[in-house]
Amino acid sequence: MIWWAILAASVGCYLLKLAGLAVPASVLARPWVSRVADLIPVALLSALVAVQVAAGTDADGDQILVADARLAGLACAVVLLLARAPFLVVVVGSAAVAALLRAV
Repeated sequence: MIWWAILAASVGCYLLKLAGLAVPASVLARPWVSRVADLIPVALLSALVAVQVAAGTDADGDQILVADARLAGLACAVVLLLARAPFLVVVVGSAAVAALLRAV
């Protein structure tokens, strides 16, 4: 049964990609379509970061929300980004905050 679900998801992904390639150029030239297309990668990356930071499992293997050093590291990264710090400073700073909290 699981292989049918994987096959269906694969076909669905392929058809979605094909539909994106089949969109006429006149539709893509609209300003609001271009703004939305520019924001989609940011939204997807933000969702992936949120899942990786806040997801965890308990002793029974159930999914739970976790607030640990990763969340503090993310908060530090947000503050540094808002302060317009260079990317390397953001990465090192947030990693240092997370490491210090894990050490404590």
